[in-house]
Amino acid sequence: MKKVVIGIAAAIGCLVAGVQAQGVSPALTQEAKASLNKGLAWLKTQQKPSGAWSDEGMPALTALPLWAVAAAGEKAYAPESDKAVAFLLSKQQPDGGIYVPVPNRKGGGLGNYNTAISLMALQASGSQAAVPAILKARSYIAASQHLGDDSHAGGFGYDKDTQRAYSDLNNTHFSMDAMRRTQSAEDLRPTSEKKADINWDAALKYVEQMQNKEGDTAGGFAYNTEDPKGGATTNSDGRVMLRAYGSMTYAGLLAMVHAHLEKSDPRVRSAVDFGSRFWTLDENPGQGQQGIYFYFNIMARALSAAGLDTLPKQGSAEQIRWREEVVKKIIALQKPDGSWVNANNRWWENDPALATSYALLALEFASGLTR
Repeated sequence: MKKVVIGIAAAIGCLVAGVQAQGVSPALTQEAKASLNKGLAWLKTQQKPSGAWSDEGMPALTALPLWAVAAAGEKAYAPESDKAVAFLLSKQQPDGGIYVPVPNRKGGGLGNYNTAISLMALQASGSQAAVPAILKARSYIAASQHLGDDSHAGGFGYDKDTQRAYSDLNNTHFSMDAMRRTQSAEDLRPTSEKKADINWDAALKYVEQMQNKEGDTAGGFAYNTEDPKGGATTNSDGRVMLRAYGSMTYAGLLAMVHAHLEKSDPRVRSAVDFGSRFWTLDENPGQGQQGIYFYFNIMARALSAAGLDTLPKQGSAEQIRWREEVVKKIIALQKPDGSWVNANNRWWENDPALATSYALLALEFASGLTR
């Protein structure tokens, strides 16, 4: 299959312009590559004849391994990549979304979630055959943004056809990431077609609602107002505050990067401060072992996009060299067969194909092997 570099938009955000990743030590880079190759070899053995991984009703579970394989840039996995691309293209619906409809259940196909992740994987694959699908998927995501006059305005939910107002930060950050990463694909759109984009100002306004402004989790982000996942607390004035947690805080940070906020912006600085105060790789802060591989993944993606190679260490003049720490942690958690898995099944992480894909992407972003 011929390949074409679709590429990330020339300026993915003000935060990354002109920034070179500090990376990790040469010795650790070699360890990371060895771990990466072992994980990729394991993923290869798990791919189905259809080209899918895991549940074929959830294209995102195939897209994440494809993204990890494509980001590695290893030509040896071209056949697996091509099969996965073909599988994802086969799941594109007439409306442009890449999902599997669930009969008699509005939103059951998780259209926006599956489409956004599939879009990023197809872009990473560099497949020329995927260009028309990428453009259709961009139009689908743009049409999925909730622009009603309510608290969900500007955000994204699981599916645009749920017939109810709903959005959350996880779907919103995936949508913003997908649209920014594939922005340059619009240059390939036929002139007869309308270019697709989202309302970035509205999206940023929605994201801002999820950031705590005070309390012990100030600067951090919650999932959404109805189901914050991290719970809620009441402040001294009797006002209910959403409790922020680790993975959603990095999702919020990445969303702000894609909305082109500067490093000096108080909202960005506050999110980075949360990451410093609650720095740990032993758990997903506020969630324990729930979603810890997604936590590694979104942390590496967000901090890389923000052009941050270190974080301030609380109460010390030293800096947290997060890249090296994340790489070492992921290598230490790898199973002998090359996979990763979370014993806690919240958010499906006891699926080794999913956990392994999250881990490989985190390893690639943290080590500077991909962007």
